[in-house]
Amino acid sequence: MRHPVTPDGRYFVVRGRLWRMADPDLTETERSNLTKRLMSARRAVRTAKMDKDQNAEAVAHRAVDQVKRALGERGPVWWKDGAPDLNRHMAKNTPYAEWYAQLSRAGE
Repeated sequence: MRHPVTPDGRYFVVRGRLWRMADPDLTETERSNLTKRLMSARRAVRTAKMDKDQNAEAVAHRAVDQVKRALGERGPVWWKDGAPDLNRHMAKNTPYAEWYAQLSRAGE
């Protein structure tokens, strides 16, 4: 598994860090459209950086943030049980620590 997903489906792990998953309640069409917008916004960031256009880069970064919020990857959490947002936390320092340790041991 390239990027393991927490048992509750809220996060995937990259280099030990938790990253929030998209809202599973989005329809496939919504997710697809938002993903296309995200890729376009990321390309705009790259182009603005290459052109050294700080204004365009700022606009593009805002577009990335807007789409990531629409996907549920940023902003208010999409789950309803009151659990805290652990986005960008190291898995070993969260309630997922034992789960993550077991993954690491299984991969040895």
